[in-house]
Amino acid sequence: MSFPRVSLASITVSRHGGTPSKARPDYWEGNIPWVSPKDMRTQVIHDTTDHISEEAVSNSATSVIPERSILIVVRSGVLAHHVPIALTGRALAFNQDLKALIPDEARVIPDYIAYFLRATEAQILEQGVKKGATVHSLRSGFIENLQMPLPPILEQRCIIDILSRVEGIVRLQRQAAEKTRKIIPALFLDMFGDPATNPKGWPTSTFGSVGALDRGKSRHRPRDAKELYGGPYPFIQTGEIANSGGHMTRYNSTYSELGLAQSKSWPKGTLCITIAANIAKTAILDFDACFPDSVVGFLPEDGIKTEYVQAWLGFLQPTLEAIAPQAAQKNINLEILRKLPIPVPPTELQEMFAEHVSDVQGILSQREKSQRGGAALFDALLAQAFNA
Repeated sequence: MSFPRVSLASITVSRHGGTPSKARPDYWEGNIPWVSPKDMRTQVIHDTTDHISEEAVSNSATSVIPERSILIVVRSGVLAHHVPIALTGRALAFNQDLKALIPDEARVIPDYIAYFLRATEAQILEQGVKKGATVHSLRSGFIENLQMPLPPILEQRCIIDILSRVEGIVRLQRQAAEKTRKIIPALFLDMFGDPATNPKGWPTSTFGSVGALDRGKSRHRPRDAKELYGGPYPFIQTGEIANSGGHMTRYNSTYSELGLAQSKSWPKGTLCITIAANIAKTAILDFDACFPDSVVGFLPEDGIKTEYVQAWLGFLQPTLEAIAPQAAQKNINLEILRKLPIPVPPTELQEMFAEHVSDVQGILSQREKSQRGGAALFDALLAQAFNA
């Protein structure tokens, strides 16, 4: 069934935000939540990092909007790829990088507008965003002029109910996967103890002494030359490793014969370790692949299990991140890694740990597959609800 389409301007009141004077510390000692883009990480905002006073509201461009208003980020670098949307869980104020829509609840349910904006994200990014050098912004009036199908309130409730139920399932699937990931570090501590203090007294060595540890290669300049890409050889980068969940099961780019000639192919089973931007994030290759010199590859000697080394590095990652020097971006060098002291438990114990890790990874794989299926269903229903 089709429904009449109306502009958001016809069913909402738009408000702009502002920032109270930083020269008045007393303005920032109140109890009114004040939203900025950094708070736009949840679908419903109940509290914020910063709070302001009633006097700050009276003497600045910000204003207090009611509970169940819709907030949209309108100025931020994040608009290059995402449009953050949130409902307000209480009355609050907000800054000039956001816009608020206060709905006419006699005609439209706020959640319905929020779902519509999420369904329209691709259109907003393509048509509504003005690109800047580092900061992007939404075109004035673009959101208000969007045309939204407006069914009766009862139909809106049905749509919201279906979408929220499916989204809730996806959320539970994600939480189950997160809990599964925590099993591996807990198991490591139980079997081997804290690697920082080595309470079980395992003999120690240096990381560089328990296997081959070397940087990837990408010698050609410029590195983005078209002739390097498009062949049959998988090529992975630091961001893919950081977001892999610990196992590199897919790739987005491939090298040509020329690309391979100026690089190096690492075998399946290599432990990849990032040393720039994302520090000491790891992934085990499920296929042969090349990677740049911002990634280190590790291949263990006999008696050392890659799964053990990966879990050990997981405990060290926050420390390595903290000590990494920063110029244009954080980085650590190969020598720092090679000199790291590593406890070396008996091989049989490492093998037992690796078997347990394999079992957990199997469970995790199934849960992540279910999560992707649920997310795909939600996206399909969202598009269908608004004909996006």
